[in-house]
Amino acid sequence: FELKQPQDKLVVTPGQTLTLNCTTSKSVSSIPGPTKWLKGWGPGNETIYEQTGSFPRVTRAVNGSNTDFTIHIRDVRTEDAGTYYCVKFRKSVHGDELFLRGKGTVVYVHAKPTQPVVSGPGRREKPGQSVPFTCTAGGFFPKDISGKWLKDEAPISALQPQITLGQTNSSYSMSSTVMVTLQRGDVRSQLVCEVQHPTLTAPLRGVYQLSQALRVSPSIHLRSDPPSPVELNKTVNFGCHVEGFYPGDVTVTWLENGTEMKVENISQLEKPASGLFELRSLVEVQATEEKNGSVFTCRVVHDAQAPNESKTTLWIINPA
Repeated sequence: FELKQPQDKLVVTPGQTLTLNCTTSKSVSSIPGPTKWLKGWGPGNETIYEQTGSFPRVTRAVNGSNTDFTIHIRDVRTEDAGTYYCVKFRKSVHGDELFLRGKGTVVYVHAKPTQPVVSGPGRREKPGQSVPFTCTAGGFFPKDISGKWLKDEAPISALQPQITLGQTNSSYSMSSTVMVTLQRGDVRSQLVCEVQHPTLTAPLRGVYQLSQALRVSPSIHLRSDPPSPVELNKTVNFGCHVEGFYPGDVTVTWLENGTEMKVENISQLEKPASGLFELRSLVEVQATEEKNGSVFTCRVVHDAQAPNESKTTLWIINPA
C-alpha cells in the first residue's frame, strides 16, 4: 500500500484555488481508519480536511473516491501558507494511529504589499527642524521588498527599511524612516514613499503633504496713515499686516493702552502663490486730545501659540 503526495512546493496568490494532490495505490477501505489532510506536523497541527466535519473552503477533487484524496482549497489567504500533509490513519484499540504520511507540500502564498502609509510628527514643527517621517506597508510575501523616498520627485536618502514577520508567520511588514529638515517653502512640497515588490507590476506610492507637519510663524508690520505725529481731530488709520504664516489659523486683536478695542472691520485672509498666508487688519481712530500718547497694539495669535504683537504710539500736534 503506497501513498503518494507528489508536489514538493506550490506558489499561489490570494484569491486563487489551491490544489493539493494525494493518491493511494490501493483502496483505503482495505485499511480501516480515516484519511486526512493536516497543515503542519506535531502538536500544533491543524486538520484541513477529513471525510467527517465541515470545511467550507475545501472540496474533494473526486468525490467518494477511495484512491484519490486530492483536495481544492478555494479563496486562498496569506495565512494558508505552510506545509500540508496527506495522512492515512489505521484504527486500533488505542484509537486512530498513523499508518502512512505523505512527504509534505510546502505552500507559499505570494501577496502584494498594502498601500504604503506615510506618517509624520505628532505636532507641527518650525522651519529648520529635522523631523522623522515613517512609511509602513504590510501583508506581503515573499520578504524581498525595496523602498525609496522622494521629495518633490527628487530622491532623498533614508535609513535601511526594517522588515518584520507578521503574527501569522505567513506575511511580512516593512517600516522605513527618513529625516527631513523642514523649510519655509515646504508648504508646497510633498514627500513620497515608493515601494517595489516581486508581486507588483508598478510601484505603490504613499504621499504626505509636508504642509501637514509645518508651522511658519507670522511677521507683523504695524503702520499708521498718516504717520505720527498727526494734527488734532484728524482720522488715523492703523494697519496691521500679518504675513508669511502657515497654517491659516490666526486671530488678530487690537488693544488701546492694554484694553481691547471693538473693531468692526473684519480682516481678510489671503494665500498668495508662495503658499504662506497673509492678512491685513485696519482700525480707524479719531485723533482727539485725550488720545495723545496712547499706545495701540496689534496682537496676533497663530495656531494656538503664544501671542505675538506690534505696538505704535499716537502723538498729536495741536495746529494752534
